[in-house]
Amino acid sequence: MKEPTGLANWVEGVIRDFINRSPENTLKNEANEKAWSDPLVGFSRGDDPLYEDYKRHVGPFHWTPLEIFKQTFPDAKAAAEDLTVISWILPQTEATKADTRKEKELPPERWARARLYGEEVNTKLRKHVVAALQEKGYRAVAPLLSPLWSQQMSDAYGFASTWSERHAAYAAGLGTFGLCDGLITPRGKAVRVGSVVAQIRIPATVRPYDDHHAYCLFYSKGACKSCISRCPVGALSEAGHDKMKCYSHVYGTSLNHIKALHGFEVGSCGLCQTKVPCESRIPKKASGKK
Repeated sequence: MKEPTGLANWVEGVIRDFINRSPENTLKNEANEKAWSDPLVGFSRGDDPLYEDYKRHVGPFHWTPLEIFKQTFPDAKAAAEDLTVISWILPQTEATKADTRKEKELPPERWARARLYGEEVNTKLRKHVVAALQEKGYRAVAPLLSPLWSQQMSDAYGFASTWSERHAAYAAGLGTFGLCDGLITPRGKAVRVGSVVAQIRIPATVRPYDDHHAYCLFYSKGACKSCISRCPVGALSEAGHDKMKCYSHVYGTSLNHIKALHGFEVGSCGLCQTKVPCESRIPKKASGKK
């Protein structure tokens, strides 16, 4: 059995090798371009108090790692401290971001492909990580692929679900939330996120912040607000993210546009994740600590 540090390196290698070397990482366009750039990987403990906080703040429906693990493996003799949540960040490619910066109302084809075919890559990666762990004798589940996963309504935040991969990534030290609700990571905000819960003990990644809005210049410095002007339907303001306006645009106007122009169907936008200071990095003036 590998030492904990060796296990962390092994899991990170499984994820990075898949994204950087597998032909599955594709936008499925004529040039067969990669959907995602080199990923980031982080870990959080199954007994991290944040997961109980999520149940209180998001809603009682939000799983702790132990809840989804026990529902998947009801015969497992595991405690919360025996589990690790593996999280990863998949950054958009430079070509995809460059295309999206130019747009003012609707997403370009590359971004729409990343939302549809890139998320297919993410699904395959979740399955790949689970399979790699199970091959080594570690029980694992990808919460978003569980038939038990469902969308929910949070009294405090509106649209929510039984497992949030962005919140798991926050717990794993991979980023904090911005004004538009996107996760600002060391690779920026133009990303997708994935996660797996496993019965394996890997040291938690250090969280270099103690504020869930630490990397957002609006919340930390009262400055920026660039994402507000990027939203084509006024779904962003100093009050935050109007999820209903956003949803109507993404799964209405934008979906219909993508289907008519490109011949495939997906709800997508992404404009607020590009042409902003946090597009590809943590803004230099942001601080991780209060």
